[in-house]
Amino acid sequence: MTWQASNLPQKKHCFFGRNGGVSTGKYASFNFNEKSLDNPQNITENYKRLARFYNLEPNRIVRLSQGVSNKVVYTTEPSIRQLEADGVVSDCKDLILTISTADCAPVLLADYKNGIIGAAHGGWRSFAKGIIENTIDLMLEKGAKIENIAAAIGPCIQQTSFEVGAEVFETFVNQDSQNQAYFIPSNKENHWLFDLSGCIEYKLHKLGITNTENSKIDTYKEENNYFSYRRDTHKGLITTAGDFPVELSTIIL
Repeated sequence: MTWQASNLPQKKHCFFGRNGGVSTGKYASFNFNEKSLDNPQNITENYKRLARFYNLEPNRIVRLSQGVSNKVVYTTEPSIRQLEADGVVSDCKDLILTISTADCAPVLLADYKNGIIGAAHGGWRSFAKGIIENTIDLMLEKGAKIENIAAAIGPCIQQTSFEVGAEVFETFVNQDSQNQAYFIPSNKENHWLFDLSGCIEYKLHKLGITNTENSKIDTYKEENNYFSYRRDTHKGLITTAGDFPVELSTIIL
């Protein structure tokens, strides 16, 4: 299953799900995690299939080495895991920007009027550190205009599936008291259910981006369509650090 936002050109972006690739087993089928124990040949073929969606070659892909940072890079060259960052911006045509996730929120941004695109890894840690602000700031530095930017938040873990502890609650509420609206108490003491994608959309609006769309698709619950790190953890499928499948969200000029 793939998802596309109505506020971005259909031929210029895609939030890919877990289907459409050649990986097997717990990686089935559109896995892009080279750190997993998936067959590298399968991942290579998956890259080819992703690029074919845009009628481009896989050597046009930008694949970040992601963590939980607020670092954003500008690039005009394709690369696979050579750039350590959680956000990327470009003004280069025929370059496929990608963000990998397996519950975190992928955020795609574009000012097509001025030819600037961006993509950000909206995990709660990188989000709290300012990855959204930093990605937008770099887009503006490269010539984008805030009033022209459209933003789409792709499939990610949704509130009913995302129980968090006091650390997460306090981090966000201390940053902005309005963030409390995106937490509801869970059945577990000192734990909350966090609306990550809703909070990101609030942040985008606060930064001046009003043209937003939120998929509200729950990667945790949609097992047939999306990978989920938390679901795999709960099912005992992750026995080696880093050995889990991820999907890619993509955008081009």
